[in-house]
Amino acid sequence: MKKLSINVIAIALGLAFSAVAMAEGISKTDYQAGKDKIAAEYKSTKAGCDALSGNKSDICMADAKGKEKVALAELEASYKPSREARYEARVAKAEADYAVANERCDDLAGNTKDVCVKQAKAAEVTAKADAKAQMKTGDANATANEKTSEANAVANEKSADARIKASSQSADARKDATADKREAEYTVAKEKCDASAGGAKDECLAQAKVQFGK
Repeated sequence: MKKLSINVIAIALGLAFSAVAMAEGISKTDYQAGKDKIAAEYKSTKAGCDALSGNKSDICMADAKGKEKVALAELEASYKPSREARYEARVAKAEADYAVANERCDDLAGNTKDVCVKQAKAAEVTAKADAKAQMKTGDANATANEKTSEANAVANEKSADARIKASSQSADARKDATADKREAEYTVAKEKCDASAGGAKDECLAQAKVQFGK
């Protein structure tokens, strides 16, 4: 029993030191230097955007702001590494891409523009859903790995239970992501139907409902 307790303590200490190592990021000095560089790059890009006009200027500014937001999120993830920080960086990228795509849609008109906007939103929803699923899967696997290490010291069946639970959580995360993406795709399909009228539109909507199980 004494030997078993020592093994459990050793495992716990190993996990603790491993977590600390994973949590290490760039220094505060490098972090501040990174922020200064991002601010300088944004200022320079913004000056270039100011020289443009109309929607070109809007697209340029959306791109500049998006790149700044993504760079700051990625810098934060480097400074304080975590699955949540990496998730926020991916979300920032999805939102930045959407902002630019949405601005580009302003060059269009009518149903073509409407479809463009819906497609841009669908791409954002898809990227966020994938990011969320990846984070949930990472959390589930991390918990399973921790429990597996602890279980090896006391009982192998606990390891199996942890793996089964992690697999279930990962499957749920992927299922949620798939549902979000299909809903976004269905929205795009419905918008495309607006280009038609009467019976053709009704048939288009009916086909969309069948395709996406509505």
